[in-house]
Amino acid sequence: MRVARATVAVASAAALALTAAACGGTGTATSDGKSVTVYSADGLGSWYKTQFAKFEARTGIAVNLVEAGSGEVVNRVDKEQSNPQADIVVTLPPFIQKADRSGLLRDSGVDTAAIAETDKDPGGKYVTLAGNHLCFIANPAVDSTKSTWDDLLKPELKGKIQYSTPGQAGDGTAVLILLQQLYGKQGALDYLTKLQANNVGPSSSTGKLQPKVDNGELLVANGDIQMNLASIKDKGSKFQLFFPATADGKRSTVAVPYVMGLAKGAPHRDSAKRLMEFLLSAEVQQTLGPDAMAVPVRTDLKDAAAPAGTMSPAAYLAGVNVVHPDWNRVLDELDGDIAAYQKATGS
Repeated sequence: MRVARATVAVASAAALALTAAACGGTGTATSDGKSVTVYSADGLGSWYKTQFAKFEARTGIAVNLVEAGSGEVVNRVDKEQSNPQADIVVTLPPFIQKADRSGLLRDSGVDTAAIAETDKDPGGKYVTLAGNHLCFIANPAVDSTKSTWDDLLKPELKGKIQYSTPGQAGDGTAVLILLQQLYGKQGALDYLTKLQANNVGPSSSTGKLQPKVDNGELLVANGDIQMNLASIKDKGSKFQLFFPATADGKRSTVAVPYVMGLAKGAPHRDSAKRLMEFLLSAEVQQTLGPDAMAVPVRTDLKDAAAPAGTMSPAAYLAGVNVVHPDWNRVLDELDGDIAAYQKATGS
């Protein structure tokens, strides 16, 4: 997920183009206008690179990718309303719902018949691109197989835990939401206040925590299944994925899918629609498991078997309770929840 999600700042169209190249953009704007720009929460970069190159080869439409934090993606689209740059927005909940409420998305007209009703907006403003879930990662020096939430409070982990900031990172927001589901709102604040004794400090990017856990600078951090498995697959990361348990031994997680929408004022609407249809096609969706370690969203691929010798991302959820929050309600209460979190933790 994710949800992890490095912040990028640019002030002009020229700077945007440079940022896109630096963040793995697979194409550049062409003189005939055959290009499309994607603002996305980071985590799918390697998969994007392959799929965008395939799309350009078939259509002649270059794709510029700009990766940023889940909240920052939406904030940038909002700030650029007078001079829109993004064609497609990909972010995590509740930020995609925030974009919709802020009038930053438009009905794309893309055919989503193969997508379950629960994975798309009834008004056509957004649709899930890839399934994903919150998790935690631990350095091999830590036995995380039976780790509980209380274990993360142990004094030997002082200065060795970090989680991305709720309200800025999608995965960090998911940590707060999950704890609210498990312990109630006040209980979540009480827990995170205690965790501050071990927490290194705020981080707008979940992705930046991966190498720190891998090299032992941190022992535990939050993450998401897709991003963390992709790091193990592509970079040889040695950390382990786990789901902290409550006192009764039950493990839980929150669904944090990548969700896609057409940006208001998209400069290349037709090209954007073609790219969205391409990314939702069965051909491309079936690559999400083996190539991106994410879960396909199409109903006809939900039960697709993992390639031989690999483990399906969904297999990590065996025995784990998956929480599906009402993200619109989460958004209704998010500002107040974040303010309460900041007050309680001093963040």
